[in-house]
This record gives sequence, structure tokens and C-alpha cells, in this order.
Amino acid sequence: MAFTTDTETDKSQSQTVRALLAIRELILEGLLAPGKRISELSVAERTGISRTPIRAALQRLETEGLVETIPSGGFAVKSFSQQDVFDAIEIRGALEGLAARLAAERGSAARLGPLQACLEELDVVVEQATTEEGFSAYVAANARFHALILDLAESPTLKRQMEKAVALPFASPSGFVMAQAVLPESHRILLVAQDQHRCVVEAIANREGARAQSIMQEHARLAGRNLRVALRHEKALERVPGGTLIRTVK
Repeated sequence: MAFTTDTETDKSQSQTVRALLAIRELILEGLLAPGKRISELSVAERTGISRTPIRAALQRLETEGLVETIPSGGFAVKSFSQQDVFDAIEIRGALEGLAARLAAERGSAARLGPLQACLEELDVVVEQATTEEGFSAYVAANARFHALILDLAESPTLKRQMEKAVALPFASPSGFVMAQAVLPESHRILLVAQDQHRCVVEAIANREGARAQSIMQEHARLAGRNLRVALRHEKALERVPGGTLIRTVK
């Protein structure tokens, strides 16, 4: 009877993660078209990864919602209606609102330092967000801001649900930020977002749970506004991770 060693198991998991990242990148770059069956052989040839970890990666991507099983067998890249995207943003907003409320109710003033420091960093970054590099810096700082609020909520259960909610790239807090880089109204939208950041930190510091929840839910809806704008500008939609998966109405 053959036994699998820990080393072999670790190697297998590493290959699956590598395949997962490679396939996700192919999907988000539009190199695997929505609705078409994914050829494991073709992906193996592109990535240099064997078919077994590719198959395991596709199964994991199905749980993330990026691919779906098809009647003929195998997997196809999933496409999304505009309503699907709005729903995903609304779900993320509901969870982030809950995180903000719990942060206000459970967090201590002593733990607010990193969040306030991140807010101050964002103040500087927003003013510099007029270039590609500036918007990239905003994406990083914005992601950290949202993660810090989730940490302050002190809820592993909520964190797991949030990971599922943002598995779709356009549902993440920064999903439409890079699209703003090519839009004339981009800086005005960033200023609104930053004002909401400041208000939610104030609400958390003052232990105003209901206010923090409401602000964070409204903050998430900015992504919906950005989506509507991006859908009117082809170049902007091209900057959205996974934008090729969104079905546009002609």
C-alpha cells in the first residue's frame, strides 16, 4: 500500500495554488473567453503545469464563482450580467457595514492607531492620484483600510464570509478604482470616498455602531456608481479586473 508523504502533499498543494493563480490571471486578462469550455491541455501548454493540479484549480475557481461546470463535462469561464455585479457589490457592502458596526462596538481606542494612520496616508495618496502610479498607490492603501476595519470587528466568521464575497474581482473594495484613472470625474469620486473613510473612522472611534454601518454600506455603493460610469466608457471597463466577464448591453 502506497503512502503519500507530507512533502508530496505540500508539493501537490503548491502546484494547485500555482495553477489557480495562473488560470485566474488568464481569465481576468480576457485570454480565456466567457462561455467557452476551458481546455485543460491548452492551459497546461500555456502554463507548464500538469493537468491534475489544473483540474483541482478549476474546481476551486468554481467555488469562487469564476468558472462553472457545463453539461458536456469540464468547466467554462462564467460571465456576469450587470445586475450580478450590482448584487455582488451590495452583498459586500452589507458585510462591510456589519464589520464597521462590530468594530465600533468591540474595538478599543488603543487599537485604532493603524486605521487612523492609514486614513492619513490615504489623505496624501488621494491628492496624488492623478497618475497611474497614484491610482495604484490608492488601491493598495484602500485595500489595507478595509482590511483594518475587518480586523477590528474581531469576527473570524465574518472574515470568512467577506473572503467569499470579494472572490469575484469586481466585487472587491478596489474593483473599479483603476477604471477611474481614465475618467474625467475620477478625482471627485475619490474625494467623496475619502470623506466617507474619514466619517466611518470617526463613527468607530465614537462607538456609533449604527452610523458606522450605514456609512460603510453607502461607501460600497460608490462602486456601483463607478460601474455605471465604466459601462459607458469602453477604455474604463478594460481597466476593471474581470471586466471582460461583464455582459454589456448594446
